[in-house]
Amino acid sequence: MVRIRISTIAVAFTSALVMLAGTTATASAAPAESSADKVAPVTWTPCNPDPSKPDPLIYDCAVYPVPLDYAKPNGEKVGIAMMRRRAGNPAKRIGSLFLNPGGPGGSGYMWATTTRFESRVTDSFDMVGFDPRGVGRSNPLKCFTTNEDASAVFDRMTGVPVTPAEITGTLAATKDYTDACGRNAGELIKHMSTMNVVRDLDRMRQAVGDAKLTYTGFSYGTLIGATYANMYPSKVRAVIIDGNVDPQLRLGNGLEYDRERADGFELALDAFLSRCQAAGAPRCAFAVGDTRSRFDAIRDHLRTAPVTLPDGSTVTLSTFTSQVANALYSQSRQAPLARSLQALDQAINAQPSIAARSAQPVDPNEASALAVLAPNALREALPETPYSSDDSYYGVNCQDKPYPSNPKLFPLIARAWELGAPTFGRYQAFDGPACSTWPAPARQVERYTGPWNKRTANPVMVVGNLYDPATQYKFAQNMQRELDNAVLVSVDVVEHCAIGRSKALGALVTSYLVDQIAPTPGQLLKPDADAFPATA
Repeated sequence: MVRIRISTIAVAFTSALVMLAGTTATASAAPAESSADKVAPVTWTPCNPDPSKPDPLIYDCAVYPVPLDYAKPNGEKVGIAMMRRRAGNPAKRIGSLFLNPGGPGGSGYMWATTTRFESRVTDSFDMVGFDPRGVGRSNPLKCFTTNEDASAVFDRMTGVPVTPAEITGTLAATKDYTDACGRNAGELIKHMSTMNVVRDLDRMRQAVGDAKLTYTGFSYGTLIGATYANMYPSKVRAVIIDGNVDPQLRLGNGLEYDRERADGFELALDAFLSRCQAAGAPRCAFAVGDTRSRFDAIRDHLRTAPVTLPDGSTVTLSTFTSQVANALYSQSRQAPLARSLQALDQAINAQPSIAARSAQPVDPNEASALAVLAPNALREALPETPYSSDDSYYGVNCQDKPYPSNPKLFPLIARAWELGAPTFGRYQAFDGPACSTWPAPARQVERYTGPWNKRTANPVMVVGNLYDPATQYKFAQNMQRELDNAVLVSVDVVEHCAIGRSKALGALVTSYLVDQIAPTPGQLLKPDADAFPATA
């Protein structure tokens, strides 16, 4: 199924397109901050997160009803699937720590089982994971009724379309996709905005008995945290946001936000290639010669023709780009990516360059990892249904982010963006056309677009990686500036999000969550692991 999401050049050109689209950003009025409406408590039932193993007897599950449409609070409800891991030390329990892994469309249900936090955190809090509305187990937003119907549309899309036929086919299939969403998704599709997710979160906060919210959000989950902090500032106890979006830009100019996302992937790729070269072979298999020029030569070759490998698999520009993006998300994938790049270089060049000949050869089969599309992240396999996926990614994005309403503009956008972002500009540009014809355009009454500077009693802890591909470091800096009361902690790593990857960061997180001691501003930390560790 060809369904690529990064789930991704001229600023004047981009701004002009937004003006053509007629989108303007206006600050939405936040609902009155009040907890006068009493909500029912959560009814928990013991559950086992992994039935294939003995029940640890520390987990509970629930489905909590929230209004489908907050304009009709007594009307139709949707159920939010929740899981909690009970605090390890009930005598010292502080409350609940709500978790969201991002996406949008990421399933947070199993994050109650996460090991990213130190024991003092898991002893002090019930860890609460949940699938936001329309995601996973929470009334998933579905645009198709069967997997076959979905494949008939998605298989006609090209993740990085270059030729006129690829572009035309991708845009036509995207329109068929959004038409299917209009037919099949029901009323939920009109109410998928982040503002509604935050309203749900505030109800869940009250339903577990917490007077104030303790929350950690990753990636898109940082927008949930920032929105909550500004819709309900007096209800914030502690909020950590890791791998940050730029909320003002994302909600004000979706197109420019996506262009800057493409730039973020390019910055992370540059850092990966530079650090590979500095590590040298054999620590990094792709290190011999000029890694940048060798990488560019591979990419440019794939723009003209796919590469058939000895095992019969085929590397295309789409599969290559998706796998490179996927590897930049995690240090643990970067040494394997280097081996795959080296193997692909060997496959392309029957007469390899001097640099390639001087490198240690790698198993040719390593290149086959670049012949398949990277899977959508943050989704757990659910029981088989006639249509086993969900369409919450666009359900949220197309309600939150303003885009041009004419999909024919996107080939022009792609051509402009790839001048400055040659690997990821076109890839990111073609993430947007679905929102041009989305059947449920954003309603201002359900979009929170600011202000972002409401003051919380306690500072928000902002975490940013210097070379985060999906949410570039500049976004974390902007988030810290846009919030009224926030502290930024930085990590020198090529990776998306950082909590759980650095003991030094873990200590700051624990002190902040448990003791409510905000980190000292301006800290730059290192990860515990190296992408290219020295061999023993």
